[in-house]
Amino acid sequence: MKRIALLQEGTVSHEAVNNLLAGEPAQLVHYQQITDVFRATAQGTTDYSVIPIENTIDGSVSLHLDWLVHEVDIPMQVEWVYPSKQNLIGSSQEFTLPSGELDLSKIVKIMSHPVAIPQCQKFIREHVPQAQLESVSSTAQAVEIVKQNPGQSWAAIGTTLAAHTHQLDILASGITDHHNNFTRFVLIGQQPLVLQRQPEGHRTSVLVMLPSDYPGALHQVLAAFAWRRLNLLRIESRPTKKQLGSYYFYIEVMESVESVLLTAAFAEIEALKCQVRVLGSYPCFPYLDNTIKID
Repeated sequence: MKRIALLQEGTVSHEAVNNLLAGEPAQLVHYQQITDVFRATAQGTTDYSVIPIENTIDGSVSLHLDWLVHEVDIPMQVEWVYPSKQNLIGSSQEFTLPSGELDLSKIVKIMSHPVAIPQCQKFIREHVPQAQLESVSSTAQAVEIVKQNPGQSWAAIGTTLAAHTHQLDILASGITDHHNNFTRFVLIGQQPLVLQRQPEGHRTSVLVMLPSDYPGALHQVLAAFAWRRLNLLRIESRPTKKQLGSYYFYIEVMESVESVLLTAAFAEIEALKCQVRVLGSYPCFPYLDNTIKID
C-alpha cells in the first residue's frame, strides 16, 4: 500500500488527497510541519508527499517551490486542484441564544492559519468584527485548540473534515471572500502513481538557468517553445540563492516530456548554453466532486 505524507489530519491537504484518491487504498501519514512532509519522502519514510504549490488568491507558494528546487530532489508525479473552502467552526452550544439562534457576537477569539484568515476578511468584518484574530500553524490545529478549550468562546476557521474529526459544529459555512478559491497540489515521489481516474492532460515542470553573458537568452528560450506551438502555462523567476541578481526560470509546459517537440525544445535551449532541469512530467487531474456527506 502506498504511503503518503501530508499535513495534519483535517487540513485542506487532507481533504484534497482524499479527493484525488477517490477511495483508492493508501496509508496517510500526518505531520505538523510542511518541512517534515518533504523530508518524509526524501528519507524514504513515505512513498509520496502532498505539496500545495499555487492558490487562486495568493498565487505561487514560493517556499514550497524553493524546497523542490534547493532542498530535495524528488520529481512531481501527479497534479490536481481542490477548492479551499473554509468554515467558521466551534461549539454551537456556546453561542446559541434561548431562541435557538446563533449569536456570533459572543465569539472573543478566532484562530486559523495565517493564509486562511486574510481569505475570510469580508465575513470577519461583517459578522465577527469584535473577535481577536490569532494565527497558528494550520487550520486543523486551530480547530483542535478550540476543541481542547471548551467554554472560552473561541472559534476556528477550518475545513469540514476538521470539524468532523474534532466533533465540533460548523457555525458558518463557506466564509471565504472568493468562492473560486482553488489550490493546486502536486504529489512528489520517486515512482509514478497510477490512478483509476482519467487525467485531463499532461504537464511538465522545468527549471531553466540562463547564461550570465548571453544577451537575449530569455527571448530565445521562449522562442524555442513558441515556434513549436508548445503551450506555456506558467513562467516565474526565482533567485538561485547563489549571488545577487542570479535567477532561474520555473516553466510549466502543457506537454509530456516524452514529446518529440518538447525534447527538441530542450535541446535547442541547452544549445544556447542554458541549464535545463526537469522537475517532473505528470498527469493533471481536475477537481472531482466526490464529496461524501458527513452525518
